This record gives sequence, C-alpha cells and structure tokens, in this order.
Amino acid sequence: MEVRVRYAPSPTGLQHIGGVRTALFNYLFARSQGGKFILRLEDTDRSRSSEVFTRNLYNTFAWLGIHWDEGPDTGGPAAPYVQSERFSLYRKHAEELLAQDNAYYCFCAPERLDQIRAEREASHSPETGYDRHCRSIPREEAARRAASGEPCTIRLKIPLGERTVFRDQLLGDIEWKNDDVNPDPVLLKSDGFPTYHLANVVDDHLMGTSHVLRAQEWLPSTPLHVILYRAFGWEHPEYCHLPMVMGQDGKKLSKRHGATSVDEFRRQGYLKEALINYVALLGCSYEEGKDLYTLEELAERFSLDKLNKAPAIFDYKKLEWYNGLYIRMKTNEELAALALPYAVEQGLFGYVMREPSGEQRELFKSAMVLVKERALFLKDIPGKLRYIFTEPVVPAASEFIPKKSTLPAARELLTMGRELTTPITEAETTEAAEAAVKAFAEQKGLKLGDLLMPLRVAITGERVSPPLFGSIRLLGAARSLARIDRALVVLA
Repeated sequence: MEVRVRYAPSPTGLQHIGGVRTALFNYLFARSQGGKFILRLEDTDRSRSSEVFTRNLYNTFAWLGIHWDEGPDTGGPAAPYVQSERFSLYRKHAEELLAQDNAYYCFCAPERLDQIRAEREASHSPETGYDRHCRSIPREEAARRAASGEPCTIRLKIPLGERTVFRDQLLGDIEWKNDDVNPDPVLLKSDGFPTYHLANVVDDHLMGTSHVLRAQEWLPSTPLHVILYRAFGWEHPEYCHLPMVMGQDGKKLSKRHGATSVDEFRRQGYLKEALINYVALLGCSYEEGKDLYTLEELAERFSLDKLNKAPAIFDYKKLEWYNGLYIRMKTNEELAALALPYAVEQGLFGYVMREPSGEQRELFKSAMVLVKERALFLKDIPGKLRYIFTEPVVPAASEFIPKKSTLPAARELLTMGRELTTPITEAETTEAAEAAVKAFAEQKGLKLGDLLMPLRVAITGERVSPPLFGSIRLLGAARSLARIDRALVVLA
C-alpha cells in the first residue's frame, strides 16, 4: 500500500506552530515511507477564507523548505485540491447516501433549531444537537418536497444504539457510543455547500489518503467520520491523533503564551532550521543523545512508534537555544545575508529601508564575527552593531569609571588605552592583540577589565558590547582614535 498523507488547512488564519507541526509530521512520515505528501485547501468556510491566508500558507512552507508532492499549485492525479472547486463531488456523494437510506432531507428552519436550543438551555436539558425531527419523514415525501424547491439540508443517519470502534496508531483501540456522536449532523447545507465532515471524508477517500495524522483535538470528530466511511461502504484511513502542543502552564498553546504564528517567529529573527528542528521534537523522539537534525535526517528517522502520548510542552527558551546554535553554525556570509533585511528595516545604513553601499555591505559581513557567538535572534544583530556604522553618542563621564575607581583614574586608563589602539589594529591576529594587552595590564599591575572599561565605552558607547578588540580592528585605528579623543574631552 502506498502511503499517502495530507495537510488540509482551512485558509482562515495565519499558519501557526500547531498546524506547522501537523504538516511537518505528515511530511516526515511520507518521506520516511517513500510515500506522497499532499496539500489540500479546505476553504468551504467562505465567510472566513481569504486569499491573504492562502498566500501566507504558501510563503510559510516555501520558507521552511517543506514541499508537497500534490497540491493546488502543483497539480496531481486527484486534482482539484481546493474544496471550493469540488462542490459537485460533494452533492453527488450526499445524494448517494440519500439513495442508500443512510441520509435524509431535513426541512427544519434555522428558527426552529434556535428555539429547540433555547428551550433546552432554559430547562437545563442535557440533550444537545439536532432532535432528528425530520428523520421519520417518508423518503418519497421528503424527495418530493426537496424537488419542489423547499429549502432543506441533507443529514447523515447516525446508527442508533450502536458503538463505533476504530484503532488509533498512537492511542490504541477507541470505542465510542453512537449516542454520544453529534446527532445526525448536516452533510450538505441548504445553499449546496458541504460541511467539513462530508468534504473531509469524500476528499480523503478520493485522494487515496492512507493515513490521517492530525492533532488530538480532532479525536471527537473521528467516530463520526468512521460512521460516514461505513455508510459509503469505504475503508477508512489509518488514524493517528498527535499529542497536543501546550504552553508551560499546561494549557493549549495560544497567543497568550507568546508568538504562535510562523510569521511572528520570522519577524523575531528565528532561523527556519531552528524552528523545524525544535517543532519536530514536540511529541516525538528520534535518536538518543542527538539534538540537531537536518530536515533530511528527521525524515530518515521519523516513525509513528516514536510518538509520545503525553502533550508536548512548547519551551521558548529551548527554541531560543536552538536558534543560537544555528546562528553560530552559519558562515559570516550566510549570517550577514540572513540578518541584512533586519538591518535595512532598522535603518542601520543611514535611514529606514535604505540599502547598504558596497562598502557597508562588506563591513556588515565582517562584523558578523563580533555578534555570532552571543546572538539569539537575527533581529537583534543590527542593534548590536549600530556603533560600527554610526558614531555613538559619548556617554556621561560616570559611565567610563570602573567599579571602585575614580574619574582621574578612568582618564589615565583611557589614555593608556589610546596608546594601545594602534598596536591592536596592527597585530597579526585578534588573539595576538589580546595577548599583548593582557601582558601590558600585568606589567602595569592593572586588572584587565579596569583597563578596558573606559576604552570599551569610548569605542562602543556602552559598558557592555560585542568583543572590544575585534571592534577596534574592524573600525580601524583612525576611527577608533577619533572616538577616544572625543571621550577624553568629556573626561577632562
């Protein structure tokens, strides 16, 4: 049997972490089994579906590097892959269920349904859903009324007094009383639009879906889908309901926990490799003692029997750790290319959205070595390097003074630092420059930190900054000395 899995989002919102995790697991399973990964757009909710969200879906997965084998933009043997283009199929199959007496016409007006709901609420009745009022209408009469144009829906006949049993690849055997299933749900609305349940089952069958991997929040819908499959006389796919993704508070991950849409993570400067690596570990294990995986390595190792039943906890700190690791794995040229859009947006090269000159571009690339070891997010890199591209404001004199020292001492230390600046820029390597300055401090009986504090503030404008020696060498002797002389005026 060929493995065929699908990601079937509704284009009614931005792609979020939970949806991406579902798509990723389906993708990895398909690749691990040599199968097909399919994208299907479930856009039957016309009031909320938007082309904006469809574009966001395409952009998100293009950025992540996750590609489907069949889909709206690639085509395939089961086209079309957009539900709004398949309405004739849904009506045809709903009518098949009518002919088999597994569905019936319902003529209840929305006002009647609202009245039933209100009466139940008023009486605190435990009953929910439709009261099956039209189920007893003779088929001939119902067909005649529908043919005459009387507004109606088509509802599924849930077998009464029975149980629906199916096996879940992760959770094991699931048994559900039919009395607890949504009572005779609507399959086809009065306007001809299918409901989610009908479209989902028909599409999965016609597209040859072999396995359905989806979040456990969909588990209550599965008995209904199994009943629908059996009403058609079809075999249902293998089901695997993935563990939920929760926040640190044990509640379903949502905006209150922080960023959840992939766009938000991208804006904050996360790398796609970090996001994929971390999300792939939410509820799944791969190899003992290994933390970093490429997308290809994840696909090689993915298996349904490595999934965890317990909910996965989304740890932002762990994701940050992954992001920092992947930033450090980039070459200076790669990191500069990734961080450059943030630098342009933040006005690092003169004003907001100004592109760098060739010289600025090279300087920006060279400066990556200063921030790579400590950077956690791409968006933070330009701010850490602003002193390289813009002359910093000279801070107040108090900022130059080392702990437990004085202003005259700070002025003397900065004067010493000035004499060391040219040798720092002329040293063969940064390491050689550091060794020479350390030897100088020992010779003078000075703490290295005290010696460098006034120099650091003069060069960068901050008491805490990227590596000082690398900064001086990148700025060059002339620019560095000019900054020191400006600072000495403040300390005079």
